[in-house]
Amino acid sequence: MSAAADTLDFSLTARAAKRVAWLIRQEGNEGLMLRVSVSGGGCSGFQYGFSFDDTVNADDRTFERDGVKAVVDEVSLELLNGAQVDFVEDLGGSAFKITNPNATSSCGCGSSFAV
Repeated sequence: MSAAADTLDFSLTARAAKRVAWLIRQEGNEGLMLRVSVSGGGCSGFQYGFSFDDTVNADDRTFERDGVKAVVDEVSLELLNGAQVDFVEDLGGSAFKITNPNATSSCGCGSSFAV
């Protein structure tokens, strides 16, 4: 890993960590981690992906908050550097929301973005 890769950052809010911990308990597998990824597509060019994974790959970086681990591959992390995942609940429902300082625009639903 290069020195530049060491400076990349990503985080979960306390609300997001609490919700992920609850979802992991529902799955019944305490070894699960939240995998956050970026792929091409969506209405703005890139889209966020969330899944559970119990494997850390060679190109993954792991971030922890309140005992919950999030895993991001290095390519996605380049686009997510400095981003934070939150869990929001309002009249429209509940969802994970990413605040990404690298996004120059995003779609109305917040699941895709452009850089």
